[in-house]
Amino acid sequence: MYRSKKLLKAVSELSCQHCGAECMTQAAHANWSVYGKGMGQKAHDCFVAALCIRCHAELDQGKNLSADERQQMWEAAFRKTLLELFETGRLTCK
Repeated sequence: MYRSKKLLKAVSELSCQHCGAECMTQAAHANWSVYGKGMGQKAHDCFVAALCIRCHAELDQGKNLSADERQQMWEAAFRKTLLELFETGRLTCK
C-alpha cells in the first residue's frame, strides 16, 4: 500500500474540489477496489480527493446520491485535486 503523510497534508491545504469551499479539507480516499480499497483497508494515499467535511460525509454516508453519482463526484474531485497539487507546486515530478 502506498502511504504518504506529506501528500495527505498537501491535499488538506486545498479548497474543496467539489463545492469550492475555502476551508480545511480532508483527503477523501477512493471507496472502490480498483483504487486499492479492501475490507478494512483504505485505498492507496495517491487516490484521494480534497473534500470539505460536508462533501466527504455525502460521499461516504450520504443518501442523496446514487452509487454511480458518488463515484462520479469523487473521480471529478480527484482529477481536480491532482491538477491543483501540480499547479500550486505542492506536487512535482522530478
